[in-house]
Amino acid sequence: MKIGCHISVAKGFYKAAKRAHELGADAFQVFTKNPRGLRPKKLNRADAEKGKQYCGEQGITLVCHTPYITNLSTPKPDLHEVTIRSIKEDLAIADAYGAAGAVVHCGKHVGEGEEYGRRRMVETLNLILDEYEGNTKLLLENTAGQGSELGLSIRELVEIREAVNKPEKVGFCFDTCHAFAAGIWTEETFTDLVDEMEETKYLENLVAIHFNDSKAPWGSRKDRHEKIGKGEIGAQALSLFLREPRFKRLPVVLETPVEDEQEYAEEIRYLHELKG
Repeated sequence: MKIGCHISVAKGFYKAAKRAHELGADAFQVFTKNPRGLRPKKLNRADAEKGKQYCGEQGITLVCHTPYITNLSTPKPDLHEVTIRSIKEDLAIADAYGAAGAVVHCGKHVGEGEEYGRRRMVETLNLILDEYEGNTKLLLENTAGQGSELGLSIRELVEIREAVNKPEKVGFCFDTCHAFAAGIWTEETFTDLVDEMEETKYLENLVAIHFNDSKAPWGSRKDRHEKIGKGEIGAQALSLFLREPRFKRLPVVLETPVEDEQEYAEEIRYLHELKG
């Protein structure tokens, strides 16, 4: 298991990789572009190659994250077109960085209904992936269920993946906070959750874990991250993920709220203590 955190890529990918290593991270995550914008980003290929080589030398695993404001299920033609263009670009950037996966939030049906939303999401994924030839997988992240978000349950995510034309290009990223807020796991039901992942083959396509405590209570459907042990989930329950043998091959990435990335160094050490 490789433990790490989210790092800013504002000063370039190579410097982000070095920063991750300085903080004691064996894995890290970066945004492919401004997380709240869709403006195209020019890729610095020399920086990408230098950072990719550094990660290889240090044994660091990278996960990328696409912008929040894309919507795989949007009924709006203009946003649909922009979403497709943006995520294609995100995958190209993530692939150049050597990322294991590029995380994307599941679609929102925005009042059109869940059946429409899932159908539109599969249609959009096909348009994104049909011509994609890179090695980085697009990772569907489970949601907290805010508003009209899709993708709360393990089975729904598996069904969406199985429905696309090229499922081998799709994987999963599991967020501990989102799943808790969506009401799909507690400390008492942890083993049942992992068993379901295994039975549905979600587990064999799971590429990364977002490791966050929750400011909001169980089943609240509110996406509010908190530092480990400071929230409603608690360190004891979260430590089950770190000690679960079926997750030992995965990168575990903190997305907890910090004022300075240096705070992640202490939190990473804490996770190693919880892991034992």
